[in-house]
Amino acid sequence: MRRLPARLCPKPRILFVGINPSLASARVGHHFAGPGNPFYRLLHAAGFVPEPLAFADAVRLPEFGLALTNIAERATREAAELTPDDYARGRTRLARTIATIEPAVVAFVGGTAYRQFFGPSASPGPGPKPERIGDAAVFVVPNPSGRNAAYPGFADKLVWYRQLRNWARDQVR
Repeated sequence: MRRLPARLCPKPRILFVGINPSLASARVGHHFAGPGNPFYRLLHAAGFVPEPLAFADAVRLPEFGLALTNIAERATREAAELTPDDYARGRTRLARTIATIEPAVVAFVGGTAYRQFFGPSASPGPGPKPERIGDAAVFVVPNPSGRNAAYPGFADKLVWYRQLRNWARDQVR
């Protein structure tokens, strides 16, 4: 399995932070590459990118002022397989990445990634969060996985990606 490279750029409008790569993503070398994962369709439908993208187009995210990484690097079938050490290493690496690239907004892709960074007492649910990471504002969008029972449909997730887009405009000045 390959290690998935983060898709980074200096001072992105938004740094998206997923939990960890799926086995499918690790196999093909691209983030959110699972069958039917709508992450890139959500980016387009919410207005983050002007044209439809596929997972192989993730290398283009910096063109649109977007960046992408994960809190844990190890690919697994499901996030439950990650260990406390995976997350501890990931928190350290993610904090360094954020300090280096200085995003305006850090958007955690799912509550699991957010809680693993801030701790179990972090406020649940999607939306803007009170924490900051350096100068970066924090937002949580639903995980796009089809396994996300709380937000099962594309439209259920799209509402939050659009809210992030609108909210992030106020954060980027």
